[in-house]
Amino acid sequence: MTIRDLKPQLIWEIFDEITKVPRPSKKEDKIRKFLVEFANKHNISVKTDAIGNVLMEKPATPGCENAPVVVLQGHMDMVCEKNGDVNHDFDNDPIQTIIEGEWVRANGTTLGADNGIGVAAALAVMVDNSLKHGPVKALFTVDEETGLTGAVNLGDGMIDGDILLNLDSEDEAQIFIGCAGGIDTTCLFSYKRTLAPEKFHYFKVSFTGMKGGHSGTDIDKGRANANKILVRFLWNIMQKETLELADIKGGNLRNAIAREGYAVFGVHENHKEAVSVAFNEYVAEIEAEYKGIETINASLESVERPNYCIDSDTATALLNAMYGCPHGVISMSADIPGLVETSTNLASVKLVENEGILVTTSQRSSVESRKYDIAHQVESVFTLAGAKVTHGDGYPGWSPNVESPILKTAIKAYEDLYGITPEAKALHAGLECGYFLKCYPNLDMISFGPTLLDVHSPKERMHIPAVEKFWNHLVRILVMVAETKK
Repeated sequence: MTIRDLKPQLIWEIFDEITKVPRPSKKEDKIRKFLVEFANKHNISVKTDAIGNVLMEKPATPGCENAPVVVLQGHMDMVCEKNGDVNHDFDNDPIQTIIEGEWVRANGTTLGADNGIGVAAALAVMVDNSLKHGPVKALFTVDEETGLTGAVNLGDGMIDGDILLNLDSEDEAQIFIGCAGGIDTTCLFSYKRTLAPEKFHYFKVSFTGMKGGHSGTDIDKGRANANKILVRFLWNIMQKETLELADIKGGNLRNAIAREGYAVFGVHENHKEAVSVAFNEYVAEIEAEYKGIETINASLESVERPNYCIDSDTATALLNAMYGCPHGVISMSADIPGLVETSTNLASVKLVENEGILVTTSQRSSVESRKYDIAHQVESVFTLAGAKVTHGDGYPGWSPNVESPILKTAIKAYEDLYGITPEAKALHAGLECGYFLKCYPNLDMISFGPTLLDVHSPKERMHIPAVEKFWNHLVRILVMVAETKK
């Protein structure tokens, strides 16, 4: 059995086609071409704006022409993460999907159900002529995952509707009516190359196998951050030995918790046994700390002396700053029980040729002032260490509206279908809704989707039964809206 055999067949067939189209953030040309060709094939009105967003339009079924206009919205791009031992080219290779019980996952990579399943659902509505609905549009934005630039630069007339259904949430039986705002903080260290000293023994230390996950929705799960694990070990060695740092790399994307990290370093050859002992003790410590949460693969191996190292002043400053940099939940919401209010993610560190050592972090908060406060705290740590710190433009949060008419419709639709009242919640993650509401303050919006777990990591998986419930819920909402008038 393949995913094309799953039910509802239409949405799964379209999702299968989407998984075959490479679509990294900022490289959406292939998925955009797919969408335009899909529209032309099915005689659907389609247009694009200057930034590359795609809008499709479908007229109302007869008798429903005066119903509110519904915009179905999702994003084209996906987070491209893979395990270190997986050979996959996200620019060219299709995602390999695997059915495992009630779940669909990928073969060692992210699945791209975030937000491929939302795109598939919108396209299914566009081509399923058995559905009852009012005027409906489908908006597909670019670069949601690395900057929300599609939403920020949305062309005129791309949202010309009354209701927006964002199909980019990950919890079945939950309807989201608010989200956190966010900002990125990057820190660049300049350094000098120094000759790697002789009579030093060099090691490569690696920490892999961690769960990682979404830096918003998974930040409160107590998972290990590979960057913090790695730097903590190096910092401890640095307190006792003269440490020469030759290379360091950890994490990848700003909106993913780091799963893997490594460093190449040296100590005087007289102290190599002490480092091995310290490593074994450290591994025992972190295994105990993360028991029941993580399985951490740790290795320490001897390597040949590299040609160069990072100058000692910069290496010391880098390790001090990364060790002292906050990571994780900063505060919980006082208004919504269980909701993370403010968090920060120490996302990645890497050597960038001809530039320096780049540390990337991201901050989120549902309180605008606290978003900037935690970003400035991170800035202060790295400024003290001598790094050049810059902030991204950031994106706004989405304030909940518990009186939203479409929220009430969506709750009633779910109750009609399943006899259960879905939760109305806010999300500690960035959605494009904040930008849409900023530009279109009268737009009535909700966000919902099927159950996805461990998004932004190679363990990403989608619950098969939840996809059918998601589809039925979407269809029922469209019917109920079609039976109303503006």
